Amino acid sequence: MRTRFAADRGLTRRMVATMFLLGLLYVVFVGILVALGVRALTVLVIAGALLLAQYFLSDRIALYAMHGREVSPQEAPELHGLIDRLCALADMPKPRVAIAHSDVPNAFATGRNQKKAVVCVTTGILRRLEPRELEGVLAHELSHVAHRDVAVMTIASFLGIVAGLMTRVALYTGLGGRRQNGQGGLPIGLIIMLVSVLVYAISFVLTRALSRYRELSADRAGALLTQQPSALASALTKVSGDMARIPTRDLREAEPFNAFYFAPALAKGQTVANLFSTHPPLERRLEQLARISAQLGRG
Repeated sequence: MRTRFAADRGLTRRMVATMFLLGLLYVVFVGILVALGVRALTVLVIAGALLLAQYFLSDRIALYAMHGREVSPQEAPELHGLIDRLCALADMPKPRVAIAHSDVPNAFATGRNQKKAVVCVTTGILRRLEPRELEGVLAHELSHVAHRDVAVMTIASFLGIVAGLMTRVALYTGLGGRRQNGQGGLPIGLIIMLVSVLVYAISFVLTRALSRYRELSADRAGALLTQQPSALASALTKVSGDMARIPTRDLREAEPFNAFYFAPALAKGQTVANLFSTHPPLERRLEQLARISAQLGRG
C-alpha cells in the first residue's frame, strides 16, 4: 500500500541486501548440516512453525508480552485523535491503538502489514510528553508500519531461530558422536554447535545493523511527515533522559523487547557496543533530526 511517508530507498536496499545475505547464509548452513549427515528436517519444521506463529500472531504476542491493551476512542480520545490526524496525513489505514501500563516511557508498533498493525504507547510516555512530542513518536512508529520493516525483521530472525535450535540440539544430543565410526576426528556434535554459533552470530549482526538503520529511517520519515523534527528530537531527549530514573528491575523486564521500542530500555550502568545495539546512538539520531530541521528551515 502506498502512503505519503517519505520513500526510503536506502532502507529498501538494506532490507533486500540483508535478506539476500541471510538467505545465502541459510543455504550454506543447511548444506553443511547435510554434509555432516544431520537430519535437520525436524529443526527446520519447528523453526518454520515458530516463524509462522511470530509472523501471523506478532501483534497479539507483542501486546501480551508487553502488557498492552487495545483502547477505544472513548477511552483515549487524545491518543486516537493524534493517530487519526497522522494517518490522514500519511494516507494510510488506521492501526489498532493500545496502551501498556508501564512507567518505562516508550512506544512500539507491530503487525505483519498495515491492516493488522497495532501502535502501542506506555502510560509512562503519555505522562511525560507534550502532544507535539507524542505526535512525533507516533509518526515514527507509523513509519515502521508503512515501510513494512516489522514484517521484514520478523522474517530475518528465522535463521537465528534455526541456528539457536541447532546449537541446543548439538549440546543435548550430539556432542558424543564422532566421525568415522568413532575412529578419531572431532565430535560431529561439536562441529554442529560451532557452525551454529557462528551462523547465529553473523545473522545477529546483520539483523541488528538493519534494525539500527530502520530506526534512523523511521525518525527521518516521521519528522518529514509532521514537518516538526525538533518535536521528535525533544521526545527522544526526554525519553532517553528519563530512562535513568526508571527502576532497574523495570528496565530489565523491558530490555528483551528493545528491538520493538522507540528508544532502548537499558539498565543503569550497562553499556552496549554499537555493533550489538538495536538502535543507533542518541547523538546520531539527534544530529540527523537537526539536519532535517535545517533543510526545512524550521523546528
